[in-house]
Amino acid sequence: MKLGLLLPTFRDDAEDAFAVATEAEQMGLDGVFAFDHLWPMGSPRRPALAPFPVLAAVASRCPSLYVGPLVARVGLVETSKLVEQFSTLAGLAPGRVIAALGTGDKLSEAPQVAYGLAHRSADERRQLVGDAIDALSPHMSVWCGAGSPSTNQLAREHGAEINLWGVAPAAVHELSLEGPVSWAGPLGDDVAATLDGLERAGATWAVAAAPLKLDELRAWRHAH
Repeated sequence: MKLGLLLPTFRDDAEDAFAVATEAEQMGLDGVFAFDHLWPMGSPRRPALAPFPVLAAVASRCPSLYVGPLVARVGLVETSKLVEQFSTLAGLAPGRVIAALGTGDKLSEAPQVAYGLAHRSADERRQLVGDAIDALSPHMSVWCGAGSPSTNQLAREHGAEINLWGVAPAAVHELSLEGPVSWAGPLGDDVAATLDGLERAGATWAVAAAPLKLDELRAWRHAH
């Protein structure tokens, strides 16, 4: 199982993200990811850095790391522009980009409306994700942020890996019987036990979210 983490990008600048990415590479982690939020959920007055510029800079600084948004939400830009952003990132980090895509949900509506963006229906958003998967999958690894049966089915039909947020290892195992599954979320109090459980469940990746316990991530990586 590969191990990654989410960079701290709810900041006024990217210095913390660059520092964590450098430490992740030194620790022997496999990749770093960044949220694609217009603001942190529920905190419209806090900053949120756009993921692609941060990831591009990290890709240049840390040549061993995979990079990707977690997840790039369709509808924030036109699908052709989203594909172009991934293609540009892949030009800087060939073979090291994970195109993680997501439909968004009810929690995404308020930021999009505030920025004057349409919040499409769930079916329309799934169609956009399917279009993006089809455009990107010949060129790079593609994940689909999933969980609902309809979105899980979409991911499988289009050949994308399912990415789950914060679920128990049993749910990972169930879906891994049908195809590849990656996991992201907070690791809880016992980092090693959570990672061991995800690895046994068949997760291809575990991506740690805040609060990050870098010493425990380092110890698990070195033991595996």
